[in-house]
Amino acid sequence: MWIRQILLALIGLSAGIAAAGGLFAFIVELGVIADFADRTHTGDKILIYEDSTAVGGILGNLCYVFGIGIPAGPWGLGIFGIFAGIFVGCWAMALAEILNVFPVFMRRARIVRYMSAFVISLAIGKGLGAGLFFFQGW
Repeated sequence: MWIRQILLALIGLSAGIAAAGGLFAFIVELGVIADFADRTHTGDKILIYEDSTAVGGILGNLCYVFGIGIPAGPWGLGIFGIFAGIFVGCWAMALAEILNVFPVFMRRARIVRYMSAFVISLAIGKGLGAGLFFFQGW
């Protein structure tokens, strides 16, 4: 019985490591970290940024898996929400930048002159959707 539990634990750990490795490889491949380092003119500290991203992912997963709460109150939750939104927004914009989604769509739909309105509409829709999701309990 205990051999089965150990085997299941090893399989779960291996799958988690593979999934996390894929996620961080995707972040690096999109160039999110390198782009931030380039824009802030701190390219010499890119290894620190990559290590911080990995440590943040590891600690976040540990807090999630083991149910560790961080007693920060509503202000801490708001600050965390802002940073989480920035993270997700950066991912989305990096992916869109890599895939050239917007320019291709704009040319094919023949709405190039309305690009600024389209991007603003996307931002407003994303903000309203996130607001509805997080405040639906109130």
